[in-house]
Amino acid sequence: MKFLRTTTILYVFIGGLWGINAVMAESALPELGKPLKDASTSLKEDAVCTRCHDETDVWPVLSIYKTAHGVKADSRTPTCQECHGKSESHLKGDPNQKGRAKPDVIYGSKGKAYQPSDAQTQNETCLTCHQGGMRMLWAGSTHQTRDVACTSCHEIHTQHDKVRNKQTQPEACFTCHKEQRAQINRPSHHPIPEGKMACSDCHNPHGSAGPKLMKRDSVNDTCYTCHMEKRGPFVHTHEPVAEDCSNCHNPHGTVAESMLKARPPFLCHQCHTPHGGQVAQLRGQGQSSALLSATTSGKSGINYTQGRGCLNCHTQVHGTNNPSATNPTPQFNFR
Repeated sequence: MKFLRTTTILYVFIGGLWGINAVMAESALPELGKPLKDASTSLKEDAVCTRCHDETDVWPVLSIYKTAHGVKADSRTPTCQECHGKSESHLKGDPNQKGRAKPDVIYGSKGKAYQPSDAQTQNETCLTCHQGGMRMLWAGSTHQTRDVACTSCHEIHTQHDKVRNKQTQPEACFTCHKEQRAQINRPSHHPIPEGKMACSDCHNPHGSAGPKLMKRDSVNDTCYTCHMEKRGPFVHTHEPVAEDCSNCHNPHGTVAESMLKARPPFLCHQCHTPHGGQVAQLRGQGQSSALLSATTSGKSGINYTQGRGCLNCHTQVHGTNNPSATNPTPQFNFR
């Protein structure tokens, strides 16, 4: 009897939950916005264009139905006319113009018969849907002020958009950023050629509050997303490190180890004077009594630049927590 009572209560509870969910779902329907588009209506509107522009045309467009822009069951999916305009003169002809008139909005720069619309006109059409989020800071960004159009980077009528794939995205960026193409092929580089990273892992091409379109507010904050062990805080900091990682590193690639702008000790000597009473040289420093002075600790000054590096002793260049009681000179970033 107790088992039957427990089972009955359980069924009543489940039924109540089902009823509540049904009511909530029904009440939420009006908040979904306008009803979904009729797929047949949308395809009929597109047929005005696709009757001429198929996959064998100069502008193949049918592949768009394999992308997010071609999901006709989604109310947000645009028709051809919503992006390219009504283009009445292109469809019906213009008696005042020789040949077929161009559509109202033309994207990209590949057209031979028609010149593309200006970048602002192209981007305004895209931003009617793609506004906010990662594109919140597009207005006033470097690419926007230099009249870079969305379709200069993105491909719409194709299933594979190069800039949305880590392996192919750099080639789209290197079309303009040729200096970075050369740097990324140097011996020490981030794994961009290997396809493990992409430019957008560090940069936001749609605009950023940080310098150089960095994804974070500063260069250091962007680097710390991967190199957390360099963040600190440390008891004894290395000021150039805390200021900007690019003071010492070139993240696109260098010929020195660890993407350093120069090999130690030459990189260190840009700020720090060499040890001893004389400037280190590659030649002309022999085992003379003048060099074997107290300032050189009995060593030849030649070993400052040959076969040695500052990091042999100063291992914690990003900062150290060594207390003064343990190491008399913790500010020198020893281990």
